[in-house]
Amino acid sequence: MLRSSRLRLSLGVLWQVTVFALLTIGPSSFARHSQEPPTTGSVPHSTVTSLPSPLTDALALYRKGNFDEAISKYQEILRDKPNSPDAYAGLIRTYLKKKDVQQAADIATQALQVADATPVRVALGELYFRQGKIHDAEAEWIKVINSGHPDARAYFGIARVRWAIAMYKTGWTMIDRAHTLDPSDPEIQEAWTQKLSRAERIKFLEAYLAGDNNEDADTRVSMQHYLEYLKARAKDSHGACHLVSKITSTETSLVRLLSDPQHLRGYGLAVNVNGHGSKLLLDTGASGILLSHGLAEKAGLSRLSEYEIRGIGDKGGKEGHTAVADSLNIGDLEFQGCTVRVLDQRSGIGEDGLIGSDVFSSFLVDLDFPNEKMRLQELPKRPEAADTKLALETDEDDSDDDSGGASKPTATEPQKDAKPKNPGPQDRYLAPEMKSYTPIYRFGHMLLVPTSVGQIPGKLFLIDSGAFTNHITPAAAREVTKVHGDSSITIKGLSGNVKKVYSADKAILQFGHLRQENQDMVAFDFTRISDNIGTEISGTLGFTLLRFLDIKIDYRDGLVDFEYDTKRWGR
Repeated sequence: MLRSSRLRLSLGVLWQVTVFALLTIGPSSFARHSQEPPTTGSVPHSTVTSLPSPLTDALALYRKGNFDEAISKYQEILRDKPNSPDAYAGLIRTYLKKKDVQQAADIATQALQVADATPVRVALGELYFRQGKIHDAEAEWIKVINSGHPDARAYFGIARVRWAIAMYKTGWTMIDRAHTLDPSDPEIQEAWTQKLSRAERIKFLEAYLAGDNNEDADTRVSMQHYLEYLKARAKDSHGACHLVSKITSTETSLVRLLSDPQHLRGYGLAVNVNGHGSKLLLDTGASGILLSHGLAEKAGLSRLSEYEIRGIGDKGGKEGHTAVADSLNIGDLEFQGCTVRVLDQRSGIGEDGLIGSDVFSSFLVDLDFPNEKMRLQELPKRPEAADTKLALETDEDDSDDDSGGASKPTATEPQKDAKPKNPGPQDRYLAPEMKSYTPIYRFGHMLLVPTSVGQIPGKLFLIDSGAFTNHITPAAAREVTKVHGDSSITIKGLSGNVKKVYSADKAILQFGHLRQENQDMVAFDFTRISDNIGTEISGTLGFTLLRFLDIKIDYRDGLVDFEYDTKRWGR
């Protein structure tokens, strides 16, 4: 493994997105309904109203974000009724919201011994999901539903799993059932609002942020910025990001980015922003397009709304803003009216910016690192499907129509007054030519591949070409090897340096059909990222590994193919 005293880990804008983006795949994936947005602060429904008064009080405290008081109330209930499954479930859920996963696990262990019932099993599924045991979580929720208990949180949990594995139609069936059972649940509300138009969503966010909620400070700031963005886009005349070229595929060279004249640190793309050339780091672990302050000034981008930009590091977010580029040229493709994000500071990224591979999620993305090429092709058409609408996925879901983004113009079809019918969300389609691809979990822009660490299966690793090398969490590393503190290594991201860095003696990683042995693997804590997306990330597959692979990514269907040329590189 390559070692350096200055390892750059550019995971991009991991914490800038709202909870909406974390639960979905992108702007054009869901058909929105014309239903009125749910009201905040409403009287609880479904199983909530049937709870005894002390439980109702504890739940109300939880939903207002008064977690310590909620814990005290649940503990008080357990002193009176030591076998109360509802109280144990409330404690598990509250500790998870406080981001104390270990305490939640301890409570769950105790609950299964003295109060094993449906509420505990549903909460146990939520614990499993946060621990990265996604299959186990879904199994718990399915058992609850199949046993005849229509629990809103179980349906919501299944929806989260189905969305993560690109089963969007099935996921929305689950979230509709969850919302029918308990529309007052804040997390179910937030997920369900993906069905709302931009105008309806603005109303919902205004009411939600003005009332009591149990979001943490970072999430509230993110949601406030998202609200400001939606309002700004409502006044903007550019329209949705769309492709104007008369082609639907392209091949372009990857640009070498060097840390010094002798060392390659990553690959980038040549991107013209409003006619101004730039080199943007191609980062599979980042979201959207992030531009430096200097490039944005040269390109004449005007500020649209404020934005806090977060990434790896312990210094918190950086000030930034959103803007709309009149034109973006990448290879032979030209896009217009696309949202970008800009760092307000004149430093912080070592090049003109970065571009997340998720912006090409309308295409089959082929990152041929060994041959230094990126190819974009149309995805395999679903049986009986309409033509694919191609665009750069740089926008939040901010359109104000009921088409789910289907009215975006394409290279072969001009924009029309009559909007084509949107088929709505679809489940994963496994095309015949993709049967050898590896299914992955997708959380927003993040692609998590199931990975075995030594003999321990089921870990989730982020595919991250913006990270210089592979990384692992200390907890995952300790399951297979010894871990030591290492002050000689510096990890730096958009949010500054990581304070505590470790070295793991040896870790063998197996993913897809590949296997790699790692000596002295760099380890640090991923808890903030895992808390943000709601499931455990155990490490990253970085550039020093990915550069030997031809990687094909099907964002639509949650599939990735890793091709390693043994004739070229050896075994």
